[in-house]
Amino acid sequence: QVKVVASGGGSVQAGGSLSLSCAASGSISINCIGWFRQAPGTAREMVATFYTDDGSSVYGDSVKDRFSISQENAKNTLYLQMNSLKPEDTAMYYCAADTNCYSGSWPWLGQGTQVTVSS
Repeated sequence: QVKVVASGGGSVQAGGSLSLSCAASGSISINCIGWFRQAPGTAREMVATFYTDDGSSVYGDSVKDRFSISQENAKNTLYLQMNSLKPEDTAMYYCAADTNCYSGSWPWLGQGTQVTVSS
């Protein structure tokens, strides 16, 4: 089993920054960790995916060049640095883990953390 815990949300004005963290632990080897977000009344959106085998990341078009992922191996923690935040970034943010990065199933989903960006 895998446990995924997201934290670090909060409120910020447009143009500001926030950092979210995602801690993954368990007995199964994780191959990818994904960040998602969902605002009320909208579909879940993939924000970024981190691949543990080579440390690479891919980002959604709406956050590319503003968000970045970093890893702290000692703590098995992934950070999502969010810069130049916009009101449309307001959503509940989730992180999830998977062993198959291309399945789209993301079986281990952590609780969400709220990000609110005011104009």
